[in-house]
Amino acid sequence: MTEPETTPRPSARDRLLGAAQSLFYDHGIGGTGIDAIVARAGVAKKSLYNNFASKADLVNQYLEARHAEWLALYSARLAGGRDPAEGVLAVFDAYQDHAEHDYERGFRGCGLLNAAAELEAGAPGRDAVRRHKEEVESLIAQHLARLLPDEPDRVAPLAAQLAFLLEGAMVRAGLEGTSARVIAARAMARDLLRAL
Repeated sequence: MTEPETTPRPSARDRLLGAAQSLFYDHGIGGTGIDAIVARAGVAKKSLYNNFASKADLVNQYLEARHAEWLALYSARLAGGRDPAEGVLAVFDAYQDHAEHDYERGFRGCGLLNAAAELEAGAPGRDAVRRHKEEVESLIAQHLARLLPDEPDRVAPLAAQLAFLLEGAMVRAGLEGTSARVIAARAMARDLLRAL
């Protein structure tokens, strides 16, 4: 007789990070205490400090996890792209996927920007968010460089323009709680790319 397959329970670290991801997004970093995180994760408080040096360390790991989550969405969207223009649009599509995720308390905008707004200037977490946003702009620029191989001087300004369009759309989408602004921004980006 074979034993039924069971899915291994996530580690305490993974449960803590998962709890933090939900609570930080829904209630903010400042509005989420350690006690709420350990209660939701179902672990002892000592487990938190065995896995993370501090709440700040947990926040930084949360920011890294949010970015990795977006990169996975982008990679999945990019897999279907056939040309550089579709690569640029895959960035917008990944943001749409993020906006349409089934959040417990609804979509509140970019989790990275929300977190950065709560952190002090110079905090490592703010620097991490800046690097993540620069990476998104760099991905756009890479696709544009392939699209405009004979016009390299246009790549950086156009990548910045599209990144600003995307970020502005995400801010409005977060305020409105839907992906409609991201979808509209994608259409604008598509039209701009067609005119190149």
